[in-house]
Amino acid sequence: MKEYGLIGRPLSHSFSKKYFTEKFAKEGIRDCRYENYELDSIAGLLPLLQSHPALCGLNVTIPYKTAVISYLDEVSPLVGEIGACNCIHIRRGKLSGYNTDVPAFRASIEGWLEPHDKRALVLGSGGAAKAVKKALADLSIDYHVVTRDPGGTEFNYTELDKEVIQDHTIIVNTTPLGMYPDVDSCPPIDYGYLTDRHLLFDLVYNPTKTRFLLEGEKRGARIINGYEMLVRQAEESWRVWNS
Repeated sequence: MKEYGLIGRPLSHSFSKKYFTEKFAKEGIRDCRYENYELDSIAGLLPLLQSHPALCGLNVTIPYKTAVISYLDEVSPLVGEIGACNCIHIRRGKLSGYNTDVPAFRASIEGWLEPHDKRALVLGSGGAAKAVKKALADLSIDYHVVTRDPGGTEFNYTELDKEVIQDHTIIVNTTPLGMYPDVDSCPPIDYGYLTDRHLLFDLVYNPTKTRFLLEGEKRGARIINGYEMLVRQAEESWRVWNS
């Protein structure tokens, strides 16, 4: 039996186990199973590998997409470039790191773009944000990162005035704010500055419409949740594991 799984914390409402379990059943794949492995720290990866020698691949989620890199034997050029890994292929005891978030996000957003979408705000600075930044750069979209502890060209949330928000028509939430069960939370921006020219993309998929997205929808903005991106990154992970 080939084993696959997800590492991160918390995982109680994760997408991957349900998705892959249903995929295996639908496609008649009987020699594979997928489990959640919630780790209190990334140091738990090595004991996990020792106790599950049949593991062939892992997905990586919050908060370990960056920290896991030091445990890998090799990384893809993309992981080396952006410093974030969300997919591990395990072969003969060697861990190879990949990033399937970048192509998944790019494919999920590009069909929604309009000619005036030239600049973006990326809310958050973790591993998911690194993938989003790379995808936006590939699409020739300028971006600024927004974080509570900014450096360089990054913005603090308090700097997001009307001019900044209306000049950046794409806003991407890469933080877990608004994720179930904390559905009343949202990134601290002034939603009154949003217009029907904006595109809001939330990497959160549960609930379907976060408060972040609902505030945009009220003002006529185009809104996308993270479900399509999750499906795309999962399928790309499956391709990596079977390559």
